[in-house]
Amino acid sequence: MLRKFLGKEKGITGLETAIILIAFVVVAAVFAYTALSAGLFSTQKAQEAVYAGLKEAQSTLELKGGIIATGNVTGSSGSIGQITFTVANVLGGESVDFTPPTSGANGTATGTAHRVVFNYIDTRQQISNLYWTLIKVGNDNGNYQLDSGEKFQITIGALDGAAEGNLVQALNPDLGVNTTFTLVIMTPSGAVLTIERTMPPYIDKVINLR
Repeated sequence: MLRKFLGKEKGITGLETAIILIAFVVVAAVFAYTALSAGLFSTQKAQEAVYAGLKEAQSTLELKGGIIATGNVTGSSGSIGQITFTVANVLGGESVDFTPPTSGANGTATGTAHRVVFNYIDTRQQISNLYWTLIKVGNDNGNYQLDSGEKFQITIGALDGAAEGNLVQALNPDLGVNTTFTLVIMTPSGAVLTIERTMPPYIDKVINLR
């Protein structure tokens, strides 16, 4: 009986073991490939995000020097006619297109050539797209692209009696004494540059807003 019982016992052959092992290897390879593909995809997306962030940072502007306000009317109840400052690229970044606006008879920029926009904000008003002009300071490659190593002096508004672009024309009420204001500079790409200053209690012809 024992011999008969043992004679019918079946075992696992080497071929079956190999087949099972190969199946496990195939399944493990599929899972490994899936995990590796997901990891590579995540790495690629992270790299794209880093490059995009670097591009944004490299297109950002920075101030060079102080903010100069020129009085349109001087005195304890005076007003400002224009604001002047100098900008440059940070990190030696990508160039920024500073093609100036066509005109600005009412104090705001007109035309479609300009891509940099200057907005004004205080507690009483918000004015978009102010008229501005520029003067190239130092190195100049002959165009309106603000490249690494170049500086542009930007003037927002003009003095009273100017043909166009008067800051007094754009603001109502005027920028006067003890007023805190913000200039927001928006470029085609890159972070927004924000300038905030407070006017003194007396308006001189030229004021350095430190």
